[in-house]
Amino acid sequence: MHNKLAFLLCVLVALYASMTFSAESEAQFPGRDLYREVPTYSLDDLYKKLDAVVVVDARSQYEFETLHIKGAINMPVSDKDFDGRLQALRAKTDKPIVFYCNGVTCHKSYQAVRRAIYLKLVNTYAYDAGIFAWAKAHPEKSVLLGNSPIRQSDIIDKDTFNAHLLSPKEFGNEVANSGIVLDVRDRFQRDGIGFFPGIERRVALDQTTKLDKILRIAKNEKKTLLIYDEAGSQVQWLQYRLINAGVTNYYFMKGGAKAYYDMLDENKAKRASRQSN
Repeated sequence: MHNKLAFLLCVLVALYASMTFSAESEAQFPGRDLYREVPTYSLDDLYKKLDAVVVVDARSQYEFETLHIKGAINMPVSDKDFDGRLQALRAKTDKPIVFYCNGVTCHKSYQAVRRAIYLKLVNTYAYDAGIFAWAKAHPEKSVLLGNSPIRQSDIIDKDTFNAHLLSPKEFGNEVANSGIVLDVRDRFQRDGIGFFPGIERRVALDQTTKLDKILRIAKNEKKTLLIYDEAGSQVQWLQYRLINAGVTNYYFMKGGAKAYYDMLDENKAKRASRQSN
């Protein structure tokens, strides 16, 4: 009887541990609940099998060129020819294809596998811990701005990024101080005119030659760079290029163009409320 109770207790403990681990996994990887059909690789899985799989970066070319897993190939899931490139890759190899993107809040790796499933391509996975987790764990297997191995200290932390953020209102006020304003949204995100017509310059992040020229001008003329993107996330990748170029006087708009639109709408609502009163 005692043995049966002990066995039952062990089973219950194991079941509780399994349920706890599952709950923690769902909390750590919220995208898995949205893409339940997508099989995943853990960080350890990918490291152990790195030489036996094909690693594909599903992000933009600019993000890839900034920081990527050593040996990975770039195949942006947003490109029109993604399906064709993926089918061509599968025709060349029967190795597992493992997609990755920025991290647990990025869904591009899941979306890439979902496309593969739709195309009836098997043996595809998402490494959903993302590039930052990889670079911190395996700097010797990472490439930053063309250099490898990298140092963990090369990865920009949140405090360093946040130190260069301005609210949309602060950003707008700073424009009056004769800095260089850059709209780095791509052409699909831009409206007919920018927020600061006649002042700002438009340059997409993948226009590296044009972008590097502006960075040199800002550095040589000691001008403040004021930069905004669509939602405040793309500029994180630009910060690596700024640091590499020796540019120190720069700020990003917190929340990007979307936050600026929200501020304009809020101001409009306040004016309408005052007029109605």
